Amino acid sequence: MEEIPSWREKALEDAISFKDHEPDRAEGMLLEVLVGEQTNFGGEMRKVDEEDERKVRAQEAAVAALLEIYVKMGNVSGIVKLLDLLKLRFFPRVAKAKTAKLVRTLIDAVDRIPGTKDSGVLQGLCEETIEWCKSEKRTFLRQKIEGRLAALHLESKRFLEAMTILDELLREVKRLDDKAHLLEIQLLESKVYRALRNLPKSKAALTSARTTANAIYVPPAFQGEIDMQAGIVAADEKDYKTAYSYFYEAFEGFMSLDDPRAAQNLKYMQLCKIMANSSPGDVISVVSGSVALKYAGPDLEAMQSIAKAYEARSLQDFELVLEKYRSQLGDDPVVETHLSSLYNGLLENNLLRIIEPFSRVEIEHVASLIKLNLSTVESKLSQMILDKKLNGILDQGNGILVVYETRTLPKAYQSTIDTFSKMDLVVDSLFERALSLK
Repeated sequence: MEEIPSWREKALEDAISFKDHEPDRAEGMLLEVLVGEQTNFGGEMRKVDEEDERKVRAQEAAVAALLEIYVKMGNVSGIVKLLDLLKLRFFPRVAKAKTAKLVRTLIDAVDRIPGTKDSGVLQGLCEETIEWCKSEKRTFLRQKIEGRLAALHLESKRFLEAMTILDELLREVKRLDDKAHLLEIQLLESKVYRALRNLPKSKAALTSARTTANAIYVPPAFQGEIDMQAGIVAADEKDYKTAYSYFYEAFEGFMSLDDPRAAQNLKYMQLCKIMANSSPGDVISVVSGSVALKYAGPDLEAMQSIAKAYEARSLQDFELVLEKYRSQLGDDPVVETHLSSLYNGLLENNLLRIIEPFSRVEIEHVASLIKLNLSTVESKLSQMILDKKLNGILDQGNGILVVYETRTLPKAYQSTIDTFSKMDLVVDSLFERALSLK
């Protein structure tokens, strides 16, 4: 026997038909579906009995439709008010698992509205929801949202706040033995430590994450994230061959899922080739055949242009590429870090080549030869002297660089010094023994 639709299901169907062209009207109807308990039947208001399961299904659909409207309109306050309404009228009557799913869906909806991260609205909503979870003793949901908040702090470069949350969260989740959530936290911890430039701890957290991953089923998308982080850490250690293999694993995983992060890993694979001093041909060969057609774009063009500029050892070409592809290269912190190191190395080598024939040279002349401004060249030369990459001094009063001849000491000289040092120890030892005999 066919089920007769309830008033709520009919109202939901009508509201959905209005949501594209009359969103305000649809919003009112959907809110009535969500919280209304009465309907007009035969000219009088009367209670309508509904099966709980059908009622909850209709209300969930109403929430989804409302979120679609609010996201389209960029109405953050509407989503916040909806969450408050659900806390009062809906969550107390449904299972905790369903509540957790809906809360995360609402937070995801706010995340989809542009500007909510930068303005701190999303972080504020997470903090408010965490307090509600504490008052309602919803431990599992609180831990999930705290993990989300830590990730938001990482994105907004508030690393210490992220680490404070993760430290406490790690202790709690380890006690509960929730390996899936523990894996998420350990991977996030690795990312935060890397952002803090603490590579040993970042690597240790990543190792813990990989150990945890071996004990459970890991979805392909998350496995791709782990491989991607492993590649980033290996690249930071200048082990570009290992980094390339990790990025390749991540690329294959994301490509099989049609995940846009596949293109990002392809870019990182090219970066590894460049950093390992491969030829531009090797860099271009990373993107070949069908892969080239699928992922061709300014990101990959930028990496190929960098490879050509670096092979030519041309600072000007390098700077032109950085300027032309600023969003593709400068906005990616991983690429920016390694290209900055590459540029510094190129600048140092060019400076050393220029000043090699001189014992005294005007800094302004060096700047004109390398085609950079005077302050940049002066600052770099000063840094190279402090780092002992250049044996000389800067006479800033006269604007002159004085270069000293680097003398290589004969091996016999160092051997003689070592012999005298050891003889000194022997004489001291003999003197102490002579004193003890007395």
